[in-house]
Amino acid sequence: MATEIERKFLVVGNGWRDQVRSASHIRQGYLSREGRASVRVRVVDEARACLTIKAAKSRIARHEFEYEIPIADGLALLEFCAGHLIDKVRHRVEIGGRQWEVDVFEDENAGLIIAEIELKAESDALELPSWVGREITEEGRYYNAALARVPFSRWP
Repeated sequence: MATEIERKFLVVGNGWRDQVRSASHIRQGYLSREGRASVRVRVVDEARACLTIKAAKSRIARHEFEYEIPIADGLALLEFCAGHLIDKVRHRVEIGGRQWEVDVFEDENAGLIIAEIELKAESDALELPSWVGREITEEGRYYNAALARVPFSRWP
């Protein structure tokens, strides 16, 4: 069983943009987000797809099961998703030997930019780049499953 240990932050400014190593367009939706787990389908660059099941384990860790599926299946499953689809461009930025993922949201979540970093342990020390703002790891409304329910553009 895989465990994802991740911290999330709002992004301030554009200082990260000149450090981007690669980027991908992601479209994803949720087949289920009730109970203790969420089930997500994700299509990346219209070229590959995966099905992911996540369940909370601790404050910043989650159980994660991810399975590649045929692209045609992924595209078809997006049609069955509840709520709004999430469209974003994920930029990969390497800082100090660690890979940050900066998600620039589109459509109903436009204006929201979130940086995430995966850790090996919850106790890992982390040096934050200047463009990393307030930590939102424990603010559920910023999670993709919540943004599919209530998009950023509809927040009060």
